[in-house]
Amino acid sequence: MAQKPSIPKGTRDFTPVEMARRNYIFDTIREVFSLYGFRQIETPSLENLSTLMGKYGEEGDKLLFKILDSGDFLRGVDPALIEAGDCPRLAAQLCEKGLRYDLTVPFARFVVMHRQELQFPFKRYQIQPVWRADRPQKGRYREFYQCDADVIGSTSLVNEIELLGLIAEVMKRLKINVTIKLNNRKVLAGIAELIGEPDKIIDITVAIDKIDKIGLDKVNEELASKGIGDEAISRLTPIITIGGTTAQRLEQLGELLAASETGSKGVEELQTVLAGAMRMGLGEMVELDVSLARGLNYYTGTIIEVKARDVEIGSITGGGRYDNLTGVFGMPDVSGVGISFGADRIYDVLNALDLYPATITTATKILFLNLGEAEEVRSMEYLMAVRAAGIPAEIYPDRTKMKKQMNYANAMAAPYVGIVGESELAEGKLTLKNMSTGEQKVVTIEEAIKELA
Repeated sequence: MAQKPSIPKGTRDFTPVEMARRNYIFDTIREVFSLYGFRQIETPSLENLSTLMGKYGEEGDKLLFKILDSGDFLRGVDPALIEAGDCPRLAAQLCEKGLRYDLTVPFARFVVMHRQELQFPFKRYQIQPVWRADRPQKGRYREFYQCDADVIGSTSLVNEIELLGLIAEVMKRLKINVTIKLNNRKVLAGIAELIGEPDKIIDITVAIDKIDKIGLDKVNEELASKGIGDEAISRLTPIITIGGTTAQRLEQLGELLAASETGSKGVEELQTVLAGAMRMGLGEMVELDVSLARGLNYYTGTIIEVKARDVEIGSITGGGRYDNLTGVFGMPDVSGVGISFGADRIYDVLNALDLYPATITTATKILFLNLGEAEEVRSMEYLMAVRAAGIPAEIYPDRTKMKKQMNYANAMAAPYVGIVGESELAEGKLTLKNMSTGEQKVVTIEEAIKELA
């Protein structure tokens, strides 16, 4: 018995209808990227593990898909590691490459390798798939697309403000109501100083970033498990749960962090970015979230996360400033800031809210029926004329019953059908049928093209 085919968990096939919808998302994002002056690049799906490891924190490293070396991959491997089942050290000996976890670290590698060819500040966008060995769940996949925009080589907070405008424009075009959450890594560092745990900044950010998912009590349990004392936790809680409007939160935060130079700098940067967002008319869309950390080690300043208001799903866009990222590749002191649209989650949001334009799933504008040998020849002539006018068109390939061909036209959601029968052949015309209204009329091919266009 033949094995039933399947695909790996956390991956998906996409039908023509689904691809039309996904391309609508990609095309919308691509148009806005270009509108804001970003230029496209691509990087390989595979990266050397030395490029990827250590850039995402301990938890991120666990989610890297590692690729077994070709050929005799066991050659030179310590047998004791196999016997002991030491998977992390075994992986280091068995695998030299991995699938990219995101597009930002490969971009940093790209900048270092191509720096002599680039004009700084360099604004790039990239739309490609990434892979994470995560537990699949709603809105979380092992293979998914990211759509990134980054500016590298400039420390100006104008870049952050521009990226907020870009996000707002994309969401406006897609008709998604969102909240753009902001924080600053310097604020988080200042908070760690304030509670007396400056060396635990990574543990603190990883934990509090989960507050929306697991709740405050579980976050406190995780903090305690990392060796953070009860007094520090009790001092942290009122800070990460600050209430009020964004302006009120920012004012309270400034007062709390006044004694921390780093924290005060973060508050100052937030003030500048939020003021810029207000000038762009984004005031109701943008809010300060002191618990926002995003858990990635490379953020050094502004942190951005976007949530859909009308659908329960994880963040659909995120990003921030990562001043020191290229330094790990031997190019220090190059500042960068970027965002990443989660195209797959945006796709789920648009599906849930049915926000797609009605016409995007229609590939063919007119289907010509095939009613006989001479009729087929004339229909092919008309078909070429319609395509030459830039109108998508096709012909039913088989000479079969009209009912079957009309059923096909309905199934393909073709807006029009072109019919060339004996009388149309004799008159040098065709019958053009509107499949929505049922109206049909006999016209010349020039008249048909005018109506179709």
